[in-house]
Order: sequence, then structure tokens, then C-alpha cells
Amino acid sequence: MQSLVGKSTGQQLMKQQLRASSPRALQPSVVAHVNEPLMGSRWCRRSLSHTMGENKRMRRKVLASAASVAPGKAPPREQVFTSDPANNVSDYVYEKMGMVLHQQKDHPIAIIKQAIYDYFEKQYPGMFKHFDDLNPVVSSVANFDEVLVPADHVSRSPNDTYYVSKDTVLRCHTSAHQAEMLRKGERAFFVTGDVYRRDSIDSTHYPVFHQMEGVRVFSPEDWKDSGMDGTEFAAKELKGALEGCAKYLFGDVEVRWVDTYFPFTSPNK
Repeated sequence: MQSLVGKSTGQQLMKQQLRASSPRALQPSVVAHVNEPLMGSRWCRRSLSHTMGENKRMRRKVLASAASVAPGKAPPREQVFTSDPANNVSDYVYEKMGMVLHQQKDHPIAIIKQAIYDYFEKQYPGMFKHFDDLNPVVSSVANFDEVLVPADHVSRSPNDTYYVSKDTVLRCHTSAHQAEMLRKGERAFFVTGDVYRRDSIDSTHYPVFHQMEGVRVFSPEDWKDSGMDGTEFAAKELKGALEGCAKYLFGDVEVRWVDTYFPFTSPNK
């Protein structure tokens, strides 16, 4: 696994994770994947101030909208609060489930979401589908097993995850929908949503935040004339897309790739 880090004036502005893999169910296709947390309004105001000239208009929009977000629709209360002994969802967290900030047109998170959509539509017209209204209550299999989280991994602990029942959770990441979308035949898509982890609230942690999941499946036809194997081709394409997106969002920033490794996403590169 590698991470993309963009820096401007010495400040880290962006970190993206990439994965290029070949799941058994899709071979000989190759999946290119990116998962990027979407930050809150304070981060947006600070970052957008360093970007393209058109962002002056965006910044005014961000500042004006942060305090005026209309609530959305949470899942039914009985779907979240169950009699299962494993249930550990709090009223405080449930109240946040109806906010759906990523769907509020003028909210900073939605503005960044749309900017990312716009970039990929410009580079790959008509290719990517968008999903931003998927149910945050998912199976533990989808949340953990289908994204290769080991059975003994600490993230499965009720100290780290909100359990609705022993078999269902509030999604910890938008990756919980990835296998479902692939089984439905989707080959290029974004999933954006609110995600939940049992973090103690401090200056850098909060139990609710947002992520965007991007997946594209490549077939042998895509790489046959490239002189590369499928994984190498997918990694090259993904790096190019992420570097382009970083510069679209933040201007002419410096980017570098740093090798890292996360066993629970293996196989990866």
C-alpha cells in the first residue's frame, strides 16, 4: 500500500490511500481503489484558501453555510436500537445519523464531494456512478470480513465499533459497501457517507466523520497494449488520477508517494 501526500507551504493538505488488487471473484480483472476521509468545515476553510482563484467564491459559500445545515433523515430508531445484548449505540450518535452533511448542498463536505465528482467526470466522462445515500447499518461481514479485516483485529472490539447486534454494525468505513457494489456489477463508482467509530472526543477525534470510496475495475483489454501486468497498470492509472485530483483541489502542490503496508488490505501494492 502507498499513500499520496500533498504539501503546500509546509502543511500537509491531502493523504490518499491506494490499493490495486485482484480479488478471486474478479480475476483476471484488477480493482483500483481509493478511500479518502472528507474533513470538516474548519479544515475546508483553511485548505480552500490556498487553492485556485475560483475558490474565492467557494470559500465564501463554505463560511456562510457551515452554521445552517438542515437535518436529513436517520434510519428508523428501531433499526438502530435493538434488544440485542451487543447493542452499544448511544442517543448522541443516533442524533448525528440524520445530519447527512455530505448531502447538504452548501455544506463544506458536500462542496468538496462535488469538486471530486467534477474532476473525475472531466477526466473520465460518464464512467463513475455516485452513491451517497446507502444505509449506514451494515452487516459485520461487509464491514470486516469482506474487506479482509482479521478475525482478531482490534477494530472489531465493541470498544472501537458501534454494534447494532452481534451481526450488524454502524459502518466504520465506506469500504463496507465495496463488495456489495461489485457483486451488483458496478465497475466504476464512488460511495460517500458518514461513518462511525467509538473514538473519544478530542481535538483530532470524533465518533462521526465522512469518507469517500472510489473503485474502478480494469479488464485485460485495458492493459494489454501497455507492456505492464494488470496490477502495475492499475497502480499507474490510480496514481495519475490521484495526483491530478490533488492538483485540481489544491492547486499546483508538491506530491510524493510513500511506501506503507497494511496487512488487513492484502493483497495490495
